[in-house]
Amino acid sequence: MSTIVNLKEDYKNRIVPALVKEFSYKTVMQAPKLTKIVINQGLGIAIADKKIIETAISELSAITGQRAVPTYSKKDISNFKLRKKMAIGARVTLRHDKMYEFLERLVRVALPRTRDFRGIEAKLDGRGNYTLGIAEQIIFPEINIDKINKILGMNITLVTSAETDEEGYALLREFGLPFKTEKKD
Repeated sequence: MSTIVNLKEDYKNRIVPALVKEFSYKTVMQAPKLTKIVINQGLGIAIADKKIIETAISELSAITGQRAVPTYSKKDISNFKLRKKMAIGARVTLRHDKMYEFLERLVRVALPRTRDFRGIEAKLDGRGNYTLGIAEQIIFPEINIDKINKILGMNITLVTSAETDEEGYALLREFGLPFKTEKKD
């Protein structure tokens, strides 16, 4: 029976030496690291129903183990019946141990539960950060499917200290993110 390796320990003991070797860094301090994970839900439908925000906050809090906060609109948009400072979303920023714990659950439990899952796109933002869109919150085991009244999606942004997409991709690949394999010629 194998023990589950903590991602933080795995980063120090296996990932950093692999990145130092791959990119020929002079010191281990040059190796990129994961700085934070931001989970965001944009809930434009909450304009009509205020309970959606409360539900989203409680679900995000259950998924991440940290209290989610509402996000508010910055201006009035009459076409969308939107007023300034109206709650239109929810978000959580994870750092340190909670960040590693969430990433481990995302990679090992949640993503494999996605319907027709064939890997995630390998498109980073140009500065080594990666945003993953999830269409349904029910892929997380913390969510009770029977209590769901609306399927909501979310964006998960993995912020790294990498300076290039290549370094960021190598770091996330080492963490076990299931990127789609490159096309074979």
